[in-house]
Amino acid sequence: MKTKPDLGFWKLWNLSFGFFGVQIAYALQSANVSRIFATLGADPHDLSYFWILPPLMGMIVQPIVGTASDRTWTRLGRRLPYLIIGAAVAVLVMCLLPNAGSFGLAVSSAIILGLVALMLLDTSINMAMQPFKMLVGDMVNEKQKGLAYSIQSFLCNAGSIVGYVFPFLLTWIGFRNTAAAGVIPQTVVFSFYAGAAILLGCVLYTLAKVKEWPPVLYQEYNGGDPEPTKEGEKAKRPGLLKLLGNAPSTFWTVGLVQFFCWFAFLFMWTYTNGTIAKNAFDCPEATTINAIQQLDAQGKVVDSYSAKFILDADSNLVVAQGKAAAAGITLADGTFVQAKSVTLLTTDRDSVTIGSGIAAITVPTKGIPMPTDVYTDGNLNYVNGIARYNFNKPIDTKDAVIVIDGDKQIKSADITINDRLSRLQPNSKLILADIYSHDPATGDLYVDSNDEVTLADPARADYKSSVVLNTESKEYNDAGNWVGILFAIQAIGSVLWAVVLPMFRSRKFSYSLSLLIGAVGFISAGYFTNQYMLFISFTLIGCAWAAMLAWPFTILTNSLRHGNIGAYLGLFNCSICVPQIIGALLGGVILSAIGAPDQLAPQYMMMVIAGISLILGAVSVIFIREYKSDDNPAAKPE
Repeated sequence: MKTKPDLGFWKLWNLSFGFFGVQIAYALQSANVSRIFATLGADPHDLSYFWILPPLMGMIVQPIVGTASDRTWTRLGRRLPYLIIGAAVAVLVMCLLPNAGSFGLAVSSAIILGLVALMLLDTSINMAMQPFKMLVGDMVNEKQKGLAYSIQSFLCNAGSIVGYVFPFLLTWIGFRNTAAAGVIPQTVVFSFYAGAAILLGCVLYTLAKVKEWPPVLYQEYNGGDPEPTKEGEKAKRPGLLKLLGNAPSTFWTVGLVQFFCWFAFLFMWTYTNGTIAKNAFDCPEATTINAIQQLDAQGKVVDSYSAKFILDADSNLVVAQGKAAAAGITLADGTFVQAKSVTLLTTDRDSVTIGSGIAAITVPTKGIPMPTDVYTDGNLNYVNGIARYNFNKPIDTKDAVIVIDGDKQIKSADITINDRLSRLQPNSKLILADIYSHDPATGDLYVDSNDEVTLADPARADYKSSVVLNTESKEYNDAGNWVGILFAIQAIGSVLWAVVLPMFRSRKFSYSLSLLIGAVGFISAGYFTNQYMLFISFTLIGCAWAAMLAWPFTILTNSLRHGNIGAYLGLFNCSICVPQIIGALLGGVILSAIGAPDQLAPQYMMMVIAGISLILGAVSVIFIREYKSDDNPAAKPE
């Protein structure tokens, strides 16, 4: 078997350059998925469950791509065809995912659409990413492999920086960073569009610059099977289970370290947005209604009717997108007036209409700009020009004049806004709507599927609600942009630390040290309340990320025979996917266990738990046996 020739720097660069575009897509996904689903209406306790699909699809797709590409020989090569397919799908889905809330769908429908798009996006990213890892194994000799993976690490982090800062930059140049309830802001949508365009350009560059070795030449350098020339000449290859049984010990020990590392980073991607929004940006809280509960005389729950959209028998909204709808107002003298006929004329904010719409008081400004920040006036909370109110509590109208039916004016010291539930009669029929759409222009409602229930005693009914961050607020969306900046800081820290890593004599020592440094970053990120102090936290996290990108594949490929390197690298991807799946399954359970049901979920504690996980990963490094040469797995360990 011939020794692979040394490759020039730019040939090594070209082998991995497409990683830049793929990583932009991956960065946009990792930094914005929690923000997207929270904006669509997902509860914080459910956020981790949306992260099950990406690693699950990676675990399925990457071994298949790895094994299939080991046996693929085409005019374009054995790895590049999978890059083309993966990138093409990724570009299309990147244009769909951020628009999941823009089609007039209900929360449940928008989330389902988002989940499908996320599944396809992660599948395609995994398919496009895998060929670059295998090209290095195919075409780079042992001496240059460390440099090749370092270049790949650099491009990976450079792509991450671009993807992470896109929303912040678009906000800076004037794109809108807030949107209506359930709609993703322009800054996020156009960031995905730009990422898709760059990914397409990177793939075209790779196809123009990279030429894979033909089968015979590949066999001379790697010892693998050439392309069969006659029917029936294919050599028998071991199955995946047999490959696992014959895997070197390094495969399993590095996988153990990977488990703790990727478990930690799954929590970072899931809970950083909520942590930063509350701790560093003081994001306002909001109450989301999850169900209507029927109580007995002792106050115990008899029945619970869950739906994001609940209507009465006349198709009037009672609950919409987790918010209660107004029925009307009660004047100081006890007179009740239906909401749709009431307007408050105020001296300082023009007029406020208490409409029959969804959990909001509309604010016609007549050309007078409303404040875009959040402030409170009694129980009226103005958010981006739309007033939110607390039901069944008196509101001091001060000098306001109440106009009824457009002409009758009444002065009242205070009023009480009543929710529709409190106005229902005994044995009222309720419609639990699962999927609906509406025309934004007319407000027309179309119920596509529903269940009908009877609320026996509305006087003993109440809302089951949870406290969440207000995703429509300026603070929340500013925090979302800042998360991108912090992730970019992490990537910069990773690039700088990647330069330092080869200077250590022991890979194992540098690996363990990097994870411990990252653990400090995670724990501090859970407690820092200054947005700029968080630069320190995420720089430290970047040190762990650099080691996670550089050392596992370098250490593993040194212990593998090249004939099945694609299959083994695909299988090794499970050490990335499985811990993320487990973390996603446990995230909501852990968050519920450490928080109170009637309080805001303590997402910052999940960052602390992530830090503890990295400490366990650093300790696990001691079990790794590192080999000197990938050509002889039985070589003496270093």
